[in-house]
Amino acid sequence: VQLVESGGGSVQTGGSLRLTCTASGNTQTACMGWFRQAPGKEREGVAVIEWDGKTTYADSVKGRFTISKDNAKNTLYLQMSSLEPEDTAMYYCAADYVTCAPRMSGSMVWTLAYWGQGTQVTVSS
Repeated sequence: VQLVESGGGSVQTGGSLRLTCTASGNTQTACMGWFRQAPGKEREGVAVIEWDGKTTYADSVKGRFTISKDNAKNTLYLQMSSLEPEDTAMYYCAADYVTCAPRMSGSMVWTLAYWGQGTQVTVSS
């Protein structure tokens, strides 16, 4: 699976962005998700969506971010609203043939099989 992210940028606090991840190759994955990594911090899960549509969010983004997937277009989205400076990070799209939800934090993050190159999101106060 090849993953390509787009849609990052710079916004002010309270602003919105929509990230897009386009998948190619064998796209029949069990899950896809968004992860982020700020300088000096560990990579962490933001939101994931399983093959059956079940979604899981990090507590820090609940109510502000929405993950969705268009299976016909092999595209994953992350709608981000009410952005805060703490959301500043490189955002990565990931996918795997095994469920993602248990692997949103810690060393388990690195067990996900496929990663994009990332797109930068910067939120200024």
